[in-house]
Amino acid sequence: MKNRPHRNGRGLFLGAVLGAVAGYFAGRAAGNPAMGIILGSLAGAALLYRVNPGSRNRR
Repeated sequence: MKNRPHRNGRGLFLGAVLGAVAGYFAGRAAGNPAMGIILGSLAGAALLYRVNPGSRNRR
């Protein structure tokens, strides 16, 4: 059986949205909400893309 890399667009999108919201509040507390949104969305997307890889048996 051939191992295909699994991609998870849903986890990537959900991580970006949740990370942006959390980053907004963290950035607002630190004084720069725009930078918090950018860094939060990148971190959240990377985290949920790896943590929630999606179904392996879907074809």
